Amino acid sequence: MEPIAKLITIDRSSPVPLYFQVAERLQDLIESGTLAQGVRLENEITLADQLGVSRPTMRQAIQHLVDKGMLARKRGFGTQVVHNRVRRQVELTSLYEDLSRDGREPRTEVLSFHTVPAGGDVAAALQVEPGAEVLSVRRLRYAGDEPLAIMHNHLPAGLIDVTEDDLNRRGLYELLRAVGVTIQIAEQAVGARRATAGEARLLGETRGAPLLTMSRTAYDDAGRPIEYGSHLYRADLYSFEMTLRAR
Repeated sequence: MEPIAKLITIDRSSPVPLYFQVAERLQDLIESGTLAQGVRLENEITLADQLGVSRPTMRQAIQHLVDKGMLARKRGFGTQVVHNRVRRQVELTSLYEDLSRDGREPRTEVLSFHTVPAGGDVAAALQVEPGAEVLSVRRLRYAGDEPLAIMHNHLPAGLIDVTEDDLNRRGLYELLRAVGVTIQIAEQAVGARRATAGEARLLGETRGAPLLTMSRTAYDDAGRPIEYGSHLYRADLYSFEMTLRAR
């Protein structure tokens, strides 16, 4: 691969700070796969000289991507591309579909699959009586070989005839559409918390590592709740994105 500096252009007449321009170009190279996971960057002094920027500017650009979880600094080893983060638009799609669309090779491991009595939160979300039977599915979702998310879904009992093998091979929303269930709208909340020891073990993280949380209640075209999901995502590999418009 040609020197990284030759793949980066900056506009010195732009009001955008130079460090941010450099960081954005590096991020584009990582997200496009030009800079793959494991690639080492040249040292800051060399990159700064090649780009004609100061060393503090180069250091700030790299630190910006370290903070975003895309680069890592290792003493005696330099700066390395560690991850191409999954960037998910906040829209009504499934994680399986998003990963497939981006060529990230989704893979699923079903952790549990059984009928359980609905607890308070699940019963309220699915509009069933507390204690009513619901299908509970807990899965570990991978992007390639990297564990990415723990997904826990509840569905009304009898909504869909699905097997554990089906869930290993296909996304839940795809399976619902296949039996004529149309997901029309959803209510969603995004938050964050620290990983428990069990969650950290599944996700290849350390106990207490930051995780993104997402809860979602999805409704069909008749306005009936058909799925309640409570999911955890690795914060170093995953982000939610949205476009905001002024009124």
